[in-house]
Amino acid sequence: MESREITVFGAGYVGLVTGACLAARGHRVQVLDVDRSKLETLAAGEVPFHEPGLADVLSKAIASGALRFGHPDEIDCCGEFVIVAVGTPPATGGAADLRFVRSVVDLVARRAARGTVVIMKSTVPPGTGARLSEALAPVGVEYISNPEFLREGSAVHDWFEADRIVLGGVAAAVDRAAALYDGVDAPIVKCDIASAELIKYASNAFLATKISFANEIARLCDRLDADVDRVMYGVGLDPRIGPAFLNAGIGYGGSCFPKDSKALDYLSSLNGYDFRLLKAVIDVNKGQRLLPIMTLKNLLGDLRGKRIAVAGLTFKPNTDDIREAPAIEIIDTLVADGAVVRGYDPVGVVDAGSSSFEQVATLADALRDAQAVVIATEWPEIVHADWSGLTAFMREPRLVFDGRNCVDGDAVRAGGGTYVGVGRR
Repeated sequence: MESREITVFGAGYVGLVTGACLAARGHRVQVLDVDRSKLETLAAGEVPFHEPGLADVLSKAIASGALRFGHPDEIDCCGEFVIVAVGTPPATGGAADLRFVRSVVDLVARRAARGTVVIMKSTVPPGTGARLSEALAPVGVEYISNPEFLREGSAVHDWFEADRIVLGGVAAAVDRAAALYDGVDAPIVKCDIASAELIKYASNAFLATKISFANEIARLCDRLDADVDRVMYGVGLDPRIGPAFLNAGIGYGGSCFPKDSKALDYLSSLNGYDFRLLKAVIDVNKGQRLLPIMTLKNLLGDLRGKRIAVAGLTFKPNTDDIREAPAIEIIDTLVADGAVVRGYDPVGVVDAGSSSFEQVATLADALRDAQAVVIATEWPEIVHADWSGLTAFMREPRLVFDGRNCVDGDAVRAGGGTYVGVGRR
């Protein structure tokens, strides 16, 4: 495989993983970011966020000289390939904020040589790439859409063991970009730019739909005395459906599903289409976060002065990402209702900005003297804990609300506690 010069704009989650993995494949990569303190951290071989396996890939790439870091103001030209991996945070109404993307593309248009290929990794609404491509064409720069499908907590594995590679653009540029993935055994989907952009949004929206559907079935299970775990296990055995993303709980979070679902709904409305199914998915997810609060109020009454623990603060295990994490909204609601809240997470850190919330170092510290606990993230440290012994640390009524259906209810009951799951009998 021929080594290529690659410039990556954005040293965040997507940009850093992509840059490090491309360097590991033998390419010469420069990752640029406007945050100088982050650049210093990276130059020292340290990863500024929690992602299993990334530190090892990063340190080897730096040691080999294949990976380096810099500030956009310090470069005179770009590599043969430019990867855009900057944030597209939600704006008013759910629209994607494209200011950072446009800023990078403007810079590339001024500094890139003719024949450069811009690869858009940032999630942008369908139609964005066509406009950016038109802006780059006069200076001889090609544009393709190459959405990322990396999962936090397994991103390095997902890069090397991708399930698909999507490339949208003109054939010549797409073929050149495809060569960067030589050695990755995955089907390559070649299409137009708008279709590539929509694949990303449609994928996340469908996965969010599966989660919300499972949660709707869980609500029905509560009313029919059925067990959602067995129901969805049986449903997932159908190969047309599959078992993934059918776990009932307190809903999805993170940086992708909430943002992309709202952005797709906004885009649909903007183009005169009422995406009713997606609106329902978003509404169901919003409602799931109220379940633990409703349960606590039903069983504990007024929450003022009640001592409540929240176990797991990140939106999923194996990441320190708390963006759109259900735990954050739950903590804010509990504190607003006057509860005294302790939180625990193996990696994530939360600053709730209230004296009524304290993050502690261990699960036992969180549960000690608590009258109730909400399990919000299925970390192994929480799932495999001694819940019989931990429940004994708690104060009556020792209520355990399992928002991820991940804990053994019999163990909780053995410790004298009351166990409540989502859609569990």
